[in-house]
Amino acid sequence: MPQSTEHRVAVLVLAAGASRRLGRPKQLLPYTGGVLLDAALATARGSGADQVVVALGGSGDEVRAVVDTSGCTVVENPNYSTGCSSSIAAALPSLHPDTEVLVLLLGDQPGVTAATVHRLLEGRGDAPLAVCRYADGIGHPFAFDSTVFAALSGLHGDKGVWKLLEQRAADVVEVPVPGPIPPDVDTEDDYLRLLAGQGGAG
Repeated sequence: MPQSTEHRVAVLVLAAGASRRLGRPKQLLPYTGGVLLDAALATARGSGADQVVVALGGSGDEVRAVVDTSGCTVVENPNYSTGCSSSIAAALPSLHPDTEVLVLLLGDQPGVTAATVHRLLEGRGDAPLAVCRYADGIGHPFAFDSTVFAALSGLHGDKGVWKLLEQRAADVVEVPVPGPIPPDVDTEDDYLRLLAGQGGAG
């Protein structure tokens, strides 16, 4: 599906976490005939973005051996233990220099679809920051235009992006997306609920 704007768009899939709460690499959890990260990459590829970047860190070698990252720019984040802000900082230099919009996609939130990304990009207009407004709150994916890249590169920790959205609240556009916020997978219980909702792993 072509974008409704002529902006050059990159999607960054954040998949560098160490999965400490789960105790095994969440990126490689079986899901719908593949693994969890496959689902996020399928969404990114299906979004029509000009570039798909995936940030790896914890279990990076295992992920590379299992997940098809063809067509993606793979970025290694050696500082992944400090939070997802470090993955954003690691990925920004890999973006095409003409990139005008960056979409952040979580690698453990398979309920986000390409249609969600399309809706976000179409609804943001020319806003510097845009978020999805689900029925029960704000959630990913988020979109940032290039004027925000410098601020993104200076964030710290897991909540850095959320703090930036708070600081720049006047610049944030909320794009309505139907349904509840898609769950992410942090624990074994999260994973079991995800599978129950999908009718199993494959």
